[in-house]
Amino acid sequence: MRLLKLALAGLLWTIVLLALAATIAPHFLDRIYYRGPVSAHFDGAYFFNPDGDDDRLVMKGSRAGFLFRRIFGDSTQPPWPERVAVTPTNPPARVEGTAMRVTWIGHATVLIQTSGLNILTDPVWSDRAGPFGFGPGRVAEPGVRFEGLPRIDLVLVSHNHYDHMDLATLRRLWQRDKPVIVTSLGNDSVIGQAGVPARALDWGGRLAIRPGINVAVTRNHHWDSRWFTDRNRALWSSFVVQLPGGNVFFAGDTGLGDGKWPAEAAGLGPIRFAAIPIGAFRFEDGQMASGSHIGPRDALQVWEGLGRPFALPIHWGTFRLSREAYDTPPRMLAAMQACARSDPAHFAPLAIGGSVEVPALGALPPRPDMARVDACAARGRFDAFR
Repeated sequence: MRLLKLALAGLLWTIVLLALAATIAPHFLDRIYYRGPVSAHFDGAYFFNPDGDDDRLVMKGSRAGFLFRRIFGDSTQPPWPERVAVTPTNPPARVEGTAMRVTWIGHATVLIQTSGLNILTDPVWSDRAGPFGFGPGRVAEPGVRFEGLPRIDLVLVSHNHYDHMDLATLRRLWQRDKPVIVTSLGNDSVIGQAGVPARALDWGGRLAIRPGINVAVTRNHHWDSRWFTDRNRALWSSFVVQLPGGNVFFAGDTGLGDGKWPAEAAGLGPIRFAAIPIGAFRFEDGQMASGSHIGPRDALQVWEGLGRPFALPIHWGTFRLSREAYDTPPRMLAAMQACARSDPAHFAPLAIGGSVEVPALGALPPRPDMARVDACAARGRFDAFR
């Protein structure tokens, strides 16, 4: 009887402790990354999308169930390769003048070399995109070995999700090269946890890098979180790097939202090169976009809004984050470009580790016919893509 009473008491205290944890732990795990005045996208405590907070992952069932399937697997989803062969490239030390060379390192990590400046976007060299060694693992090694990176001058960090903000990589870059790291409000606090300084700007903020070269932090449509309870305590963003030979645009991670933000970025000057995400858009069969991730159809619309620059499709082929098959994003983009009668030469994928010389600003390619894309979708032209 005594043992039974002790067991029941232990069970009762366990229930009490779990109940306390349910109320205390979320507040403990919450973080205040930024304090500042209320604005059109900050309510004094949390950031939000001013065009409407449709930043959810649209899915059936619970978010917990989704996370369980991401961690432990889902036999109903299209298979992915366990490993994709990558031949790492060795970029030059510098690219001078108005010449521009772009190398896709994987996911949202792009090396842009121009004007004697080496720019790196959302650098991730870790094997997993998550905390404490958990999270999606790489199926493709980085397209440039870390030791093969030229000296980096400027790093753009779009937001604090683990597949975009890799503190271990940022620490290595800072210790080796001391680059200027530009991000949006609140993310400097997160990066600072790794002992790395960063310049955090609001949407519309600009930072001079060199004479004639500036970084502008620009709007996109997404959300932020490192834990479950610190959601939207820091701001997400895209970027425009203003350069003498034509601007560079990095979309970061984004949904379409109101679709007006690409034109806002193009308003800062003609965009010569753009890195635009096309993957991690499908969380249910047949889905073409989620609130916070664009797919190939919306990527074409973003490309149009930017002024149809030379562009690289990113955010696919490295970490499995959603339900679509490994190569669905580039294959669907190609199919939609054909349907839209759009020249794919200006918006075509590279292999991880691939490099391309970006042409000078010149005549624009034809506008994509988005009405034709939607008509093709209505006729089931893209239904075969899983």
